[in-house]
Amino acid sequence: MARTILIKNAADPLQESRQARMKLVHDGELPLGMLRDEIDASWRRSLGHGLSCLEGERHELAAPQRGELKRLLESNRLLIDAATPELEYLVSRQGKGGIIILGDAQANVLAIEGNTEPLRQTGLRDLHPGSCWSESVRGTNAIGTAVVEGRPTLINCGEHYLDRLSPFSCTSVPLRDPRGEIIGVLDLTREGVMAQPQDNLSTLLLAAGNIESRMFGLCYPEQLVVAFHNRPQYLGSAWHGLLALSLDGEVLAANDQACALLQVSRAALVGRSCSDLIGERSSAFISRVWQGGISSVQTAKGEFYFRSQHLPRQPVIAATPAPAAPVAAQKSVDLEALAGRDSSLARTLRMALQGLKNELPVLLLGETGTGKEVVARALHQASPRAGKPFVAVNCAAIPEGLIESELFGYREGAFTGSRRGGMVGRLMQAHGGTLFLDEVGDMPLALQARLLRVLQERRVAPLGAGEEQDIDVAVICATHRDLKRHVLEQQFREDLYYRINGVSLRLPALRERDDLGTLIDSLLHKFGAHGVRLSKELAALLNNYDWPGNIRQLEMVLRSAVAMREPGEPLLGLEHLTDCLLEDLRGSTQQPGSIRENEEELIRGALARHHGNITAAADALGISRATLYRKIKQLRS
Repeated sequence: MARTILIKNAADPLQESRQARMKLVHDGELPLGMLRDEIDASWRRSLGHGLSCLEGERHELAAPQRGELKRLLESNRLLIDAATPELEYLVSRQGKGGIIILGDAQANVLAIEGNTEPLRQTGLRDLHPGSCWSESVRGTNAIGTAVVEGRPTLINCGEHYLDRLSPFSCTSVPLRDPRGEIIGVLDLTREGVMAQPQDNLSTLLLAAGNIESRMFGLCYPEQLVVAFHNRPQYLGSAWHGLLALSLDGEVLAANDQACALLQVSRAALVGRSCSDLIGERSSAFISRVWQGGISSVQTAKGEFYFRSQHLPRQPVIAATPAPAAPVAAQKSVDLEALAGRDSSLARTLRMALQGLKNELPVLLLGETGTGKEVVARALHQASPRAGKPFVAVNCAAIPEGLIESELFGYREGAFTGSRRGGMVGRLMQAHGGTLFLDEVGDMPLALQARLLRVLQERRVAPLGAGEEQDIDVAVICATHRDLKRHVLEQQFREDLYYRINGVSLRLPALRERDDLGTLIDSLLHKFGAHGVRLSKELAALLNNYDWPGNIRQLEMVLRSAVAMREPGEPLLGLEHLTDCLLEDLRGSTQQPGSIRENEEELIRGALARHHGNITAAADALGISRATLYRKIKQLRS
């Protein structure tokens, strides 16, 4: 029998691997030197798993149950969404000559594209979504072996451990997440000898690079992703470096190519300021990234060319070279530090955290500028979901016609103008982590109904998609509106109100806090003004001000004063404030009555002083243009 098989395959270009298989069957051991080193090592691992190389179809594993397959696909949803456009492209390149397979980090098949029927008729009937192709189950194969080896893998015709897979050749490339961990495998399988393996490998590497670039954007939706290389023609290729940066320039993640180009390990790279790496201030570098196009920077490692690969969805004011407000939001803030000396606030924050740990939704109430997003991020960082995605959605800032697609995402072709490959919605981006819905009181009524269903059933369907996807998110909502009154006026759904109001927390307005001095000292330290104090005149002026813009406005005033300080000056005084700021601070000191009674006067005064300029008036008040427009509309109604 063995003699017949050897003669039959005498013309086989990989005859040695067939001889090795027969030797293994008859002698019970694998002869040295007959196989390529990586194939030899994989065969020995397969033998160690107790697999027979002559395993036939009678040992094929049963297909997974529908529920198991569904859970597998949902747990890899981000990878599938990132890879889908590349699978379509690879199929178009390969034509009818092969199939493209996407696997996960355990070598489970997630997707198969191409003409599968001819291949399944010749020994691959057990290749289907949900089937496992790890080495421990199928022996040497490109998907399972690439997971073990962690590098591109070629298994040519005859080199598979299982004899029934001998007619096939496979090339695969591992896929990595921004932390460098293997999250999947991209594979090309075809019948016969792989005639041009290097060409196939190059094509797969390019597709893998595009998938990993998308994963950076999906894992860091609110940060910058920058591509760079020392040759501009390599930008957009599988060989460019990728860095995820916070808006203040901290390196959050890097791919293998980035580490190689910068000659720094990932462990030493993550957490550093990009200014340490490029020799240029982070603010100036990030400002150039935001401008778009290809730029260059001279570093100790030579000249690098870079361009933005992904920008946060929420725009940053272009006039500021280093965006101020988002920087504060990116930092991890301790809950006790947020409460300051306010024992009541500290107790409420502890209760909110306890609720979040027990899967209760948290509702943050408070005026604009009281730091609701900062508190939400701090709660997330203190919760068991720290390290998972924190995705913030400002329901008032996104146009009503776009908020549904932003929240739920869409499939390619779902509507006119939808981008190729579709878009992963914010809900799925937050899968496993925390979803923060800011200004939820401004959400359109029609969308409230759909959000309620998602929060009840924990399932979401992107626009244009038939199947729903399971999601696992902690929910924090925030609003400056009186939701109870909105419920009575039928402007907010009562059932949604009770769904999001698990633990409610009211953040005090700045004028209600008695720790203004401590807060000022903390902000000055944050702005780099260590040891700097306020003059008696400036301290009195700030203590007597109403602060309609709350903490956000206080930050703006102190930041402006620190910017005007000469190096070495230990005291900030009235001379460090612009005339406009002084006029605003002096024009609205505390008066009897609530802030609502004085709000109209404050807004009218700011608009008059700035000749109706909304942007200037909003800056003076320390609030956004959208908030000022909304307050003007409320005053007129």
